[in-house]
Amino acid sequence: MFALVDCNNFYVSCERVFDPSLNGRPVVVLSNNDGCFIARSNEAKALGLPMGGPAFKFRETLKKHRVKVFSANFTLYGDISSRVMETLANLAPEIEIYSIDEAFLDMTGFGRFGFSEYGATIRKTVTKHTGIQVCIGMGPTKTLAKAANRLAKKKPRYNGVCLLANEQEIQAALASLKVEDIWGIGRQWSALLQARGINTALDFSRASSTWIRQHLHITGARILEELNGRSCIPLEQVRPPKQSICTSRSFGRSVVEFEELQQAVATFAGKCATKLRKEGSVASTLTVFICTSPFNEPSLKYWGTRTVALRQPSQDTIEIIRAANQVLTAIFKAGFEYKKAGVIVAGIASTTVSASPLSLFPDEAAELTNERQQKFMLVMDKINRQYGNGTIHTGAENSERWKPQQANLSPHYTTKWGEIIEVRGPHQYSS
Repeated sequence: MFALVDCNNFYVSCERVFDPSLNGRPVVVLSNNDGCFIARSNEAKALGLPMGGPAFKFRETLKKHRVKVFSANFTLYGDISSRVMETLANLAPEIEIYSIDEAFLDMTGFGRFGFSEYGATIRKTVTKHTGIQVCIGMGPTKTLAKAANRLAKKKPRYNGVCLLANEQEIQAALASLKVEDIWGIGRQWSALLQARGINTALDFSRASSTWIRQHLHITGARILEELNGRSCIPLEQVRPPKQSICTSRSFGRSVVEFEELQQAVATFAGKCATKLRKEGSVASTLTVFICTSPFNEPSLKYWGTRTVALRQPSQDTIEIIRAANQVLTAIFKAGFEYKKAGVIVAGIASTTVSASPLSLFPDEAAELTNERQQKFMLVMDKINRQYGNGTIHTGAENSERWKPQQANLSPHYTTKWGEIIEVRGPHQYSS
């Protein structure tokens, strides 16, 4: 038996934990540079505010209905997520953290407590320890647990916990689930399935396994097995290493000068290098892209990108920034107003595996330089961990300048001493 635990409207819930006056009021959280809606309370959804909708297009609605608007506070959300996952890890023997607000649990052996009853205990404990409300779906496979979780969120009669334990319950759940809402079925596949008359998850579960494997390949075959109660997607307790890492940003204003764009790209390249070291990985290829606004006239549009191979797989900030600068120099075109840039590192391998090409004539001076730079990177990371990101960086970077616009950012209640919440008693004494 698997359980999928999903935090309700997670980003909004994090903001409400520290400001209960927001309960019952429409609340939205915006993307980087306060652009689009990335989280909405149920009250905001009822106003017709769409997921991904540009905030400026709904300015009148936000004002008319006194919608509380927040800039994305990912530092806060990440810390609250860690607290939720730590709580769940103490309630089940095995856990797979699926996303910032979702986790699968292995519930094998908990039947003696009653699955629904223990699910209610999990839900109550998470809320008590973190202030975050969750919904829980349980089923004999991960795909069925995902379907059960959807019902737990949509149907009040489940009180936040939906258990699919027998064939009758599973069939009823699948009949109510649209094929496009099945976990792992994307837009393209759902159109293909609907054209064949497969409109619900129940239809999918009864489809020809040969046809599914032919058109939806091994992924579709696994989904079919899972919908029929045969588990073939195990828990991933150890997250697989990333295949690529991207750092990009939409600018709050147009960037015209090469020097400004150069500084932004260097900042993004430096962040990629830091993430590589955190992962214990090295990258062998690097991509830089720059682009104008997609809303510009055709003659004013430009998308420039190029991928290069690094001299040797690296996680060194200086080396990666140097390569990114060379690519930027090649793709930059004067006369355009750039609105976004990014750096992608790929060809990622673990540092425990020798990824460097062997040479018949090793350069001892180069090896010594590499060793020195590795030590320097370790010292830089240690200082930044202790005193905050960006405390020490290369001269080419400027992380403060290229931070996203966050006009409605809430305090970092749980990660900065200076912004910890104040609780005042009846005599107005801080405690």
